[in-house]
Amino acid sequence: MAYYPVFVDMTERRCVVIGGGPVAERKVEGLIAAGASVTVISPALTARLEALVREGWIRHVERHYGPGDLAGSELAFVATDDGEVNAAVARDGQAAGVWVNAADDPAHCDFILPSVLRRGDLVVAVASGGASPALSRAVREELETYFTEDYAVLAEVVAEVRRELKERARVPGWEAWRRALDGDLRRLIAEGRREEAKAGLLRLLGVGA
Repeated sequence: MAYYPVFVDMTERRCVVIGGGPVAERKVEGLIAAGASVTVISPALTARLEALVREGWIRHVERHYGPGDLAGSELAFVATDDGEVNAAVARDGQAAGVWVNAADDPAHCDFILPSVLRRGDLVVAVASGGASPALSRAVREELETYFTEDYAVLAEVVAEVRRELKERARVPGWEAWRRALDGDLRRLIAEGRREEAKAGLLRLLGVGA
C-alpha cells in the first residue's frame, strides 16, 4: 500500500471522531488546533473531552456509532479498539465518499496520520506506511534534537523575506535559496540576532536591506 504525503487545510472542515478515550482526545485536540469542526460520537468521554464540549469547541453525540453517522462529514477518525466498528466505519465511508482513518488499523484506513514535529510554521511529518507507528515516533523524537525551537524563528524570518521579495517582484531560484539558507543564517538565529539574520538573507538573495 503506497501513500501520497499531503497537508490538508482543515479550516471548518467537518470531521467526526468515533470514540471518547485518550486516543480520541489526542486526535480531537489536533483537529481543533487545525481549525476543524469536530463531532465526537461516544457513550463516554475523557474529562478533557467533556471540558471541550462544555466550552463549545466540539459537539458530542452520546451513544455508540451507528449507520448514517458520517452524513455531512468530510473526514472520519476511528479511535476505538473494536475491529467491527473500524470495519463498519470503513464501509460507510466508502459508500458516503468520506475518508476514514482508523487508529492502528491500516486495512481500514483511506489515509494515515504521521508522527508530527512542529516548530512554528515549520512542520516535519514522519510515517512508515502504517507498518510501525512506534518507528515513526522514534524517528520524530530523534529529529527533535536537530530541529530546535530556533527553527520556529527561522521559519518566521524566511516567510517575511519571501513576502518582501514578492513585493519587489523578485523571484530567486531554488539554488539561490539553498545557498542563502546556510549554517551561518541558523547560527545568527540561534544567537538571537534575528534582524541581522533577516538582513543577511535579503542580501544573499540579491536585495539590499
